[in-house]
Order: sequence, then C-alpha cells, then structure tokens
Amino acid sequence: MRRTTVTTLVVALIAGLVGIALMPRVPRLGPHTTGDAELADAARAAVTDPSGHRGLAVALVENGRIRTAGLGDRDPAGRPVEPGTPFEIGSVTKTLTGMLLADQAATGVVHPDDALESTWPAVTGPLREVTLAELASHRAGLPRVALGSPLAWAHLMWANVSGGNPYAGQDVDTLRGTSDRVSPDGGRGEVHYSNVGVSVLGHALAAKAGVAYPDLLHTRLLRPLGMTATVVATRTDDLPANRAQGSRASGRPLDPWTGAGYAPAGIGPWSTAEDLARLAAATLAGTAPGADAATARFREDGDTRIGYGWFTTRHGDREVVWHNGATSGFRSYVGFERATGRAVVVLGNTDRGVDPIGRRLLGLSEREAGAAAPVVPGWIGAGLAVAFTFLGGLSLLGTARRRELDRVTLLAASVWAFAYLGLAHRMGDWSVVPAWLWPLGAGLSAAGVALAATRWRALPVLDARVPWRRLLSVASSLVAAVLAVAAVSD
Repeated sequence: MRRTTVTTLVVALIAGLVGIALMPRVPRLGPHTTGDAELADAARAAVTDPSGHRGLAVALVENGRIRTAGLGDRDPAGRPVEPGTPFEIGSVTKTLTGMLLADQAATGVVHPDDALESTWPAVTGPLREVTLAELASHRAGLPRVALGSPLAWAHLMWANVSGGNPYAGQDVDTLRGTSDRVSPDGGRGEVHYSNVGVSVLGHALAAKAGVAYPDLLHTRLLRPLGMTATVVATRTDDLPANRAQGSRASGRPLDPWTGAGYAPAGIGPWSTAEDLARLAAATLAGTAPGADAATARFREDGDTRIGYGWFTTRHGDREVVWHNGATSGFRSYVGFERATGRAVVVLGNTDRGVDPIGRRLLGLSEREAGAAAPVVPGWIGAGLAVAFTFLGGLSLLGTARRRELDRVTLLAASVWAFAYLGLAHRMGDWSVVPAWLWPLGAGLSAAGVALAATRWRALPVLDARVPWRRLLSVASSLVAAVLAVAAVSD
C-alpha cells in the first residue's frame, strides 16, 4: 500500500512538472513598438492592465493630421503589430453601412423613410414594411440575431465552444429567407441593437444598386476615402495577408469570421488603423461620403443617441461620436469629438475590450473612460477553469478507490480526467485564475491514472448485470469525451 502511494505521488509530481510546460499562457501586451513612438507611449499609458491584450494598432487624428502606431504582437509567434496590420473590425462596419444609406439618400437613389419593400422587393415577409432609417438606427423592432433553423443555432453553439466561425454558410439568400420569417415586435420605434436589421439594410442598398454589398461599399465609400487596405472577407480566400491572429484574453486562438449574409453588420470586414483613421478624419470633417450618418437623430437613453450606425454619447460635458466592434477574437473602437477635432482608432487582437483605451486617447479621464465590459461575467470563466481543472482528477481518484469496479468504467473515468483538463485549458479564463492551478490539476489526474493502473490487472473487464447497457453507457461517455476534446482543439 505504501509503495502504491509513493508511486502515485511520484507520477503526480512528474505530471505536474510537465504540466508547467503545457499550462495556459495568457497574452500580455508585448514591448514591440512601430510607427509614432509618442502615440505608442500614450496608448500604453491608457492601458490599465496589459494582461489579456496581445497587440494593438492605434491611430490619432488631431487638427487633420493622422498619426499611427503598433504595439505588441500580431500573433503568438511574436511578429510585431504595425499601423498597417489588418484586424477584424466587427460592428464598426455598421457605421459604414449607415454611411452608405446617407450617401445613397444624398444622391436621391433612396430616401431614409422608404419602406424596405421598395428597395429590396425580394423581401416579402412582414419586414418589408420597416423603413431604411429604422434599420440603420436599430429601431425596426428586430432581434439581435436570427439564424433561422435549429441546425443553424446548433452550429452557433458549437462554434462558440470550438472557437470556430458561427456565421459559416450564412449567405445573402439565407439572410433574405430569415428576414421573411421575422417580424417587427412591440419594440419598434425604440433602439434595440440588431445585427439582422443592419445586414438587411446593407443588402437592400446593394440590391437597389444592382451589385453585391462589398462592391457597393468599395465603390461608394472605401475607394473615395483611399481605404485600400479594407476588405470584406466573405470567404476564407478573401482574408488579407499579414493579418493579426485573434484569440481569447486567456490565450486560446480563434478562427476568423467570414460570411456574406451578415457582412453589413460586421461579419468578414477587415481594416487597419490607418484606413479607419482616414474614415474618422473625413467623417469628422464632414467630407466623407455619407458623413451625415454620424448626426444623432434618435435617443437610446439619457446619455446616448444614435444616427445611422453611429452612436453619440455624453460623458459629463463632453460628447463623443463612436462605434465599437467585437468578433470572437478581436475588439475595435472608432470615436471622435467634434468640439476638440480629435478622432481615435484602437484595434486589438484578443477579446479584451479596447473602448476605454480609445476614450482615454480622446482625453477623457480614467473614471470617465470606464472599464471594458467582459465578454461573459468573470466568475463564469474562472469557474470553468477551476472546476474543469480538478473535476476529472478528483472523479478518477474516487472511481479508482471504489470496491466494486471494472476496467471499462475505469477507462472511461481516465479518459474524462484528461478531457476535463483540455476543457479547462481552452475554456477557462486564465487571465482571472492563476495559470499554475492547471499543472496541479494535471498532477491530480495523473495520480488518478497511477492509482487506476495498480488495480487494473485485478479487475474484471465488465461487471454489470446487463453488460450491453453498461457498455452502451460507457461508450457514449467516451464519445462525449472525444467530442469535448475535439471541440476545443485547434
């Protein structure tokens, strides 16, 4: 018995040491600096906690002059971020779609109060009655997202777990079909953020022009502003070269999002700090096509109003026009203040928010800038890290000590011990929980395996009154463990 205990402890110690080499590595804003050194220093000073950030691209517009800088790394390999490094910009794209509406209205192609059916006749459901202005300002009474079928929702859930692209396969026809099945609810006329509404708006404007949304965007907005590095990646082949790699703040790499259906709302567009600075500068100056989209028209709450895509928020006696973006592994912020003539762009390649950095660069105090809202409550990510790290090992140790036991049961418990470790590694928020807990969990699981090995030869293969039922139960458990590991593997 004593020999078994010593062997178990030795195995646990070795596994723990190996686990140190494999434990989660939380990104931290690196020392690399490119571009304007003074701006880079100001951006670093605006980052209250560098943990959870990997790289940032920033731009500042003052008195019509654009300055840009890159900070940290664009990928885990340590290649530096440059001012021209492409990032996913997410919902910042909604401002571009709103500006397309303002531009097309200015040229007389459409009117903001036109009903959707006059712009995109292919939409035949209840949504055809909403106006273009309602779609642009999130006042059409539509849900945030509507993927249509149970299979699409299942894919969305799987992608959220696996770090994949939840919008894969959502093309323009899929979105149009979805729009025929949704109806404006009782919140019509009030601001309720909707990716569906802005996506429908973008494709409606493109249909009116007889082109695809990316082509309309390029012709009417990107090319006139010289935004040559901005692309809409509707397929993986469209992804820009030398782009940043997105990840969780805990370090887990994530797939880029592509897809034509939700492109006008922010699925697929990539840009750079340089390009978005051109957009912000021209919008601030009123010279950009559709710059009037930034005019606040409708109230969201006591401090915030909305135009066509752009929000305007009061911070004390100051007013900032802005929009942010969030995809699975990127965050973005574009804002400007008319009173000071200053505009800012901040792009990050983790899911740690960058809005406070942008507001600090605009000159707001740390209190006024606030803190970045977490993707999920911190206790969830921390709970997953701790629970999954120790659950498998503790369960295996308990199983291995049972008096009535068989090999099949012991094998399933052993597989789950390491499956839980994989889940903890990938799904836990290690920017909140100390990463050294993970090697302790690895040692605990290894100790359970060592104890199981000492009993293996003396156990029957299967000990159950109904063998086929027991085999089916264990087989399904093993399949679930394999799927769990597959879901969180790169």
